[in-house]
Order: sequence, then C-alpha cells, then structure tokens
Amino acid sequence: MTQLTDRTASLSSASAVERGRAVVLTTSFLRGIIAAGLGLGVFAVLVLAMWISSPYPDNGAGGALRVAAALWLLAHGVELVRPDTLSGAPAPLGVVPILLVALPVWLMYRSARDALEPAEGRPQLTALGAVCLVTGGYLLVGGAVLVYVADGPLTAHPLRAALTLPVVTLLSTAAGAWTARGRRLGPAPLWLPGAERNRLVRTVGQLAARRGSVVALRSGSAAALVLVGGGALLVGASLVWHGDLAHASFARLAGDWSGRFAVLLLGLALVPNAAIWGAAYGLGPGFALGTAATVTPLGVVGTPQVPVFPLLAAVPAGPPTALNWAAAAVPVVAGPAVGWFTVRVAAPRYAVRAEAWGTGETALTAALGGAVCGVLMAVVAALSGGPLGNADLAAFGPVWWLTGAAALGWTVTLGVPAALLLRAWRLREPRTKAATLGAEPGVPAVAWWRAPWQLVWRPSVWRPSAWRRLMWWRGAVAEVPAAGSRASDPADGHNAQDIAGGGSGARAEAGAAARAETRAEAAEAFDPDFEPYDFLPADAWYERGTRGTRWAPAAVAPGDLLADFAAAPPLSPESRPSPKPSPKARLSPERPSEPASSEKSGSDEGDAGGDPGPTP
Repeated sequence: MTQLTDRTASLSSASAVERGRAVVLTTSFLRGIIAAGLGLGVFAVLVLAMWISSPYPDNGAGGALRVAAALWLLAHGVELVRPDTLSGAPAPLGVVPILLVALPVWLMYRSARDALEPAEGRPQLTALGAVCLVTGGYLLVGGAVLVYVADGPLTAHPLRAALTLPVVTLLSTAAGAWTARGRRLGPAPLWLPGAERNRLVRTVGQLAARRGSVVALRSGSAAALVLVGGGALLVGASLVWHGDLAHASFARLAGDWSGRFAVLLLGLALVPNAAIWGAAYGLGPGFALGTAATVTPLGVVGTPQVPVFPLLAAVPAGPPTALNWAAAAVPVVAGPAVGWFTVRVAAPRYAVRAEAWGTGETALTAALGGAVCGVLMAVVAALSGGPLGNADLAAFGPVWWLTGAAALGWTVTLGVPAALLLRAWRLREPRTKAATLGAEPGVPAVAWWRAPWQLVWRPSVWRPSAWRRLMWWRGAVAEVPAAGSRASDPADGHNAQDIAGGGSGARAEAGAAARAETRAEAAEAFDPDFEPYDFLPADAWYERGTRGTRWAPAAVAPGDLLADFAAAPPLSPESRPSPKPSPKARLSPERPSEPASSEKSGSDEGDAGGDPGPTP
C-alpha cells in the first residue's frame, strides 16, 4: 500500500512539472503574438483616425486597415511596393521612418525579457528557448499580415520581407534575453579549434581587454550620438533658414487640418532620418537626392529630383558659402568626444600616474572607439535611406560605406590626439601658484585672472572677508610663501620673522592693529558706509608672539605651579564624614567645622615653607 502511495505521489508531481513547463512554453509563445498585436493596434488606431477625419475617404475601412498593416511591415524594414502608379510600373518605397521602428523593437525586447523572469512554482526557460518561442509567435502574426496586405494599395516585397522581418525580430528578442540574463557573455564557441578557443580566451576574455572593449563601445556610441545630434542641429537651422519654402510645401501637400496633421506625423517620424542625413552632410560625403544629384558642403552636384515635402525643402541650394562649410564643426566636436570618454576611465581626475593607463593602451582604446563610431554611422546611414520610386528616385539618403569611412577618419584623427593630450594634462605634476589673491586664513586663494569667474560659481567669495581678494588695483596681491619660508606682512611693515621668532606680545598686537587699520581703509574705499569695529580683530589671538606670551605660565614645572596654592589642612576625626551617611545626609550634608586661623597658618607655614597665603 505504501509503495502504491509513493508511486502515485511521484506521478502527480511529475505531471505537475510537465503542466508547469507546458504553461511556460505557451505563455512565452503568446507573448510574441501579443507584442505583434499591440504594434498592429497602435498603427491601426492612427490610420483609422486619419481616415475617419479625412473629408475624402478612399477604399473604405478595409483599405485603411491594409495601409496600417503595410506601415507596420515598413516599421520592420520591409520594403513596400506601390502597384498603382501613373507610369504603370510598380514603384518601391524603401525609406523607413526610424521613429516608427522604435515601437515594435521595444515590444519584442520587453516580451523576451519578461519571458525569462522567474515565477514561483514554474520551471525556468533557457535564453535560447525564450528567444525561439517569442520570435515564433511574432513571426506567425507577421506572416498573416504579409498575406493580408497582398491585395492592398501598398504591398510588401516578398524577398525583402523574408529577410528583414525575421532578422529584426530575432535581434530584438535576443537583446531582451541577454539583458534578462545580466548581459553576460557566454563561453567560446565549440566549433572553434582548441588552440583558437584558448587564444580567444587569453586575449579577449581577460579583464583588461574587456574593460578596454567597454570603454571603446561607450566612447564610439557617444561620438555617434554627437554626430547625429549635430546633424539634427544642422537640419533645424536649415529649416529655419528656408522657412518659407517649408511652409509652402506643407500647405501644398494637404489643404484640410486632418491631412496636415498626417503630414506632420510623417515629418516627425522622419526626423531621425533627417538628423542622420545632416550628420553625413557634416562629415563630408553628404547624401543623395536621387541617382543624379548629391548634396555636400562643397555644393550640390547634379540636378536633384526632390519630391514635395517640408523636410526636403531644407536642402541647401546654390553655391557653397561659409555657412555650408561651418557644418564641419559637427565632426570636429565628435572627434574629441571619443578622447574625453576614453580618458574618463583611462586617467580619471586626481589619479596618480601609476594607476592610469599607459599611452599605448589609451591611444588604442581611442582608436577602437573611432572604429565603433564608424561602424555605427555606417549602419544607421544604411537604415535611413532607400528608394522612393523608379529611375531618378531610386536612391535617397547617404551612402553607408562612405559615411562610415568618413566617421572613422574624423574620430580617429581627432580622438586619439585629444585622448593623449587630456591624459597628459590630468597626469601633470601639481605646480605651486606663485601669486594668489586673498591669502588670509579661512578665505580660499584665487588667482587674479580667475577672480571674476569665482563670483559666479564659488559661494565662498560672497563672504565679506573675500571681497579683499578682488582689490588687486590697491596692491592686495599677496605672495604665497613656500613651505618653511618666512614672509613679510605688507600691511604693518613689520617682518613676520620678528613676530614668529620670539617677538613681544606688544609688538604682535601693534602689527595686528596696523593690519586691522589697513583692512578698514580698504573696506572704506570699497564701501563708503563701512563702520570700523570697536574691538580688535581676532587675528592677534593667533599670532605666534601672542601665543607665546599667553602660554608662558604653562612652561614652568608642575611643582612651581603647585607652590602658589596653599595646602589643605588635615581633617580632624570630628570633621570626617561618617562612612555610611543616611539618605537625608546625602541630600544635605553638613559642612565640617573650619579650624582655627592660627592652626591653618601654622600648617601653611610648615607645608609651604614660606609666607602663608591669605586665609580663605
């Protein structure tokens, strides 16, 4: 009977584990389906709102939903095709608004990361299992959307969809799983030979190599962000400069408020693309406006075929000017950014030379950061462009390999010297300042050329005692004495050596009074309503001569100090307190009777050996 019970319990526990595993697998698969459905829902809501508010609805609600599904595919990098054109030939649409890509990528990332969160009482999925399940659910919805848009006004390119949609989904879910696992790097691939795997572990797997790789990734990413931000600044300035053309194209595209709102949303979605085009323009290679025109800071080559759109109205035209050449300031700023983010770790502030990285390691890390920046700029340049039609409209945007090469050249050429110079500056030996302002105690010393800046960011200069530092026109510049040297005080005309070397207290007080008078005169010249203090300043209290005079009695022997006090008389048996006083006696003890004055005088004479002091 016991064996049957144990067997039943083991079977029930095994079935519970199997049920838990099935629940986890199903939940992970459903997460991918839900992520795809949420993205589709957002696009459908936006398109249906534009269709409802439009005064000229076309193709009914089904056509609007097919347009929303096609835009969802475009957000994954899938190239769309317009079958109905004026020429009769299908026209491709491959410029992907990068801002639209953020929503589906974030949904896939969160789904994979949530699938790996531990749940109590359920088995834990592996990273590979979570990626496969979430990707499978997402691609199931993607395949259904591809079939749904086949009869719509915008269809998907089959080959581009078969390559792009799975790659984007797999990369996004893999990033989510890697984050959920703590961003850990796995072991070396097993398909590598043993010698190559060991060499890889010895070189890339070391702590110094991993630290340099992380710093290079950070510096390269920061430089790429600086380039894109500078490109956005260039686009904004050009839009303001060509504001009339941009407004005319905006009004020409749509006459009603719903159409203008749709154009505005499309323009906002294309702002990251325009920023990348601006970065390529600042780097030098520029970008293409069709197959027959290229826009660079040196001018426009060819005849651009520009469709009507507000962002394209900001494209510079005409001969190049100094404003066009000023776009080179974008890579000039991005290059030192690589050096700055490298030296932040290689030689942090207040670091000693022994703790900092070497010159070769710093230069190599900065060069790797430039390479990372070049790769990132090449990738985003490839994502930001594409075709907008056939013939002359078949190429729009920057050339990815030219943009990456230009970013690599700028960042390495400027970043490596900037990193070495900043490292040398931070590891320089500290120098003693020969002249400062306001060398009085408690007031920080400030060089005369830095004094105006101190008023802005240093709160301590707003104290009344700090105003004297700014009076350099009255000769308030004081020399900072080196360690162990003796300086003279220009305020009282006396040598500080005389005061410190055993000068009298009267002379120290005279010097302090002279200094106080000089301060009063300076304050009176600075502020006519100044009233001098009616007491001596506290500086005299800390003078060496005053301290010597004040502590002179403490230099005698302890016996000499005790000789100035009268000895206490011995206690008589009657005046001694009882060994165990009562509580009432503790609260109000009786004072012992005082001995006669003659006895006290005699005892004082006998103990002190001299004239007795006054009787207390």
